[in-house]
Amino acid sequence: MSDWIYNIILPLVTSFVVTFLAIPKIIHFSRLSRLFAFTGERNSHEGEVPVFGGIAIFAGLLFSLIFWSELEEIQFILVSLIIVFFIGVIDDLLSLSPLRKLVGQISSVLVLIYLGGLQIHSMHNLFGVNELPDWIGVLFTIFVVIVVTNAYNLIDGIDGLAGGIGIVSSFAFGVIFLLNNDLQMAIISFTLVGSLLAFLKYNFHPASIFMGDTGSLVIGLILSVLAIRVINNGINIPTDNFHTQKGPFIAISLLAIPLYDTFRVFFIRVLSGYHPLHPDRNHIHHALLDLGFSHKKSSILLYIFSVFIVFISYFMIDMSLGLSIFILSIIVLGIIAVPFILIQIRNKKSEK
Repeated sequence: MSDWIYNIILPLVTSFVVTFLAIPKIIHFSRLSRLFAFTGERNSHEGEVPVFGGIAIFAGLLFSLIFWSELEEIQFILVSLIIVFFIGVIDDLLSLSPLRKLVGQISSVLVLIYLGGLQIHSMHNLFGVNELPDWIGVLFTIFVVIVVTNAYNLIDGIDGLAGGIGIVSSFAFGVIFLLNNDLQMAIISFTLVGSLLAFLKYNFHPASIFMGDTGSLVIGLILSVLAIRVINNGINIPTDNFHTQKGPFIAISLLAIPLYDTFRVFFIRVLSGYHPLHPDRNHIHHALLDLGFSHKKSSILLYIFSVFIVFISYFMIDMSLGLSIFILSIIVLGIIAVPFILIQIRNKKSEK
């Protein structure tokens, strides 16, 4: 019981309390300084809402990790987090160009790879690929971090969605790391759960603060680190003599909604002749809003969807790696397509 308190409860509670206490101060300062989110035609929010919730999330994470983790083991993860934190703050204040933001993100990943020793080494026979040459492993690790981070950023479109999805993902990662006896990664996971729970108190509809790019970059980097660790190690439970090297499938299933929704939207944009980053309202949360669901109901539906994906993935763990990812893709993309099909049916009926 003492191990559970030390490795889960105390880091979670610490990050929760720090974030919870910091947010009102940030809201007050943002209102005094007139620092609010930009409201464009795609924005699903109304009114002036402060955009620096990511600062409070980062503060909770940093304070808790410094206090409860083994700093020697995660020091370069913290360095990378600090890099993306400042990139996010500058972007929220001044709106960085995509290229400058990308360069900053890549620099943070290089710290993880060359100083922290964290990179993807193998695909575990996915598409017949096993061990990766070092330079390919470096490039693929950079690609994974950029994709996960930006996919997470893109689902931050309605109140409470990104925070809730982040809680589901980080909690599931934390359970896996506890089973693997990977305590430092478990502490990071549950520390993120604590910060996001506190943030969700203020971000659930009607939101009084947004996480901004500061929050999405920091959270995206943490989820990327957790995903890479799972990709490399899979699930290994010494006490039950259980081991599965399905790391890529596990990581994809825990990040399914942001990953599949982003790839689907990018694919549609390219087919339509637009740049992949061209703004539109083709994300699943936009479709739910267009169907008449509120922010609350849309977010809760997607929370349930996220938990459902984790649940069904458990029963697919004994399949081959390629088959499990293929079936997961069919299920997730099929469910994501449902709101858009309903919109098309409704529009055809209204035309008659």
